Amino acid sequence: MQSRKGNGLAIVFIVLGAIMLMGIALPLIHGIFRLLFPVLLVVLGYYGIKSGRKVIGWIVLFIGIMSLISKLAWLIGPLLGLALIVWGISVLKGKRRNTY
Repeated sequence: MQSRKGNGLAIVFIVLGAIMLMGIALPLIHGIFRLLFPVLLVVLGYYGIKSGRKVIGWIVLFIGIMSLISKLAWLIGPLLGLALIVWGISVLKGKRRNTY
């Protein structure tokens, strides 16, 4: 058997392909690319704005941000609720201090 420098990479590709065929890595890869694509759109939009293509840059940035917000809605909703509770408590405490 001949020893080449590219054998390690070939073995990694074979193992990755076998794992994908078995269906083990598909949910993991799907989860990563589900968030990676909107982040990539945001980065490309920002790059487009900085390079002088402002109209297309803003469009791509807006699509990326909206897509990212929709993907992270499970996190944004509870954080917004928590922020509203903290803000409401601080408003109530602020009114009591003014009565002294």
